[in-house]
Amino acid sequence: MATSSNNQPRFGHGGGAINTRAVPPPTHQQPYSTPAFGPSSKNAQTREAERLDAQRRAREQKAAAETDAQTALESLSEEQREEIQEAFNLFDLDKDGYIDYHELKVAMKALGFDEPKQEILGILQTNGVQAAGQQASGSKQKQPVGTYQSPPRWLLPFQSFQVIMAQRIVSRNPQDEINRAFDLFDGDGKGNITMQDLERVAKELGEGLQHEELQAMIDEFDMNGDGAISREEFINICLG
Repeated sequence: MATSSNNQPRFGHGGGAINTRAVPPPTHQQPYSTPAFGPSSKNAQTREAERLDAQRRAREQKAAAETDAQTALESLSEEQREEIQEAFNLFDLDKDGYIDYHELKVAMKALGFDEPKQEILGILQTNGVQAAGQQASGSKQKQPVGTYQSPPRWLLPFQSFQVIMAQRIVSRNPQDEINRAFDLFDGDGKGNITMQDLERVAKELGEGLQHEELQAMIDEFDMNGDGAISREEFINICLG
């Protein structure tokens, strides 16, 4: 029996030949995709670069701060180190190694730094820790309606206090310190230091100086002979 050739035309219902070669093969539509380097990709790359840059700058700032702190501590004299330690110990009333806002304010003032409230709060919030038992400042826990939540109580450890005081001490202007010391003696702002001023300060410091010793100090440094030490004379004494 003869077999039909594969090249023979095929016939449809109407008898006409169907040209199979004229029908193009089916194609599959590819779904639309965002180009690999489109706008969204560039935005993501920009955000990642900014994040890495911010981390780098944060590391550099931290390293610089640590270097500054170490430099300040190394610049202190032994006497200055003892003054910082004594000021902290004096006002750390509960002796737990931490001082709060009021203790920090008076401790800094004792070292010659009379800072405003906002400066003290800034020091505590930047360098301190929250007192135990208080809710962390970043907590999102909701409080009952009508409940009063007191502001966080910040505490400063001695190590941070020492660094902060060291940085202020080494960076202060000697002339400013001399004027501040003069104002401590000249309590009523009359413009000179009298015998009464020396006696008062000696008593406050617990120094057992005799009247004759204080008078000798006045006589030695009173250049114009008015019986008192002026600001200019006091500056000359301090600067040698």
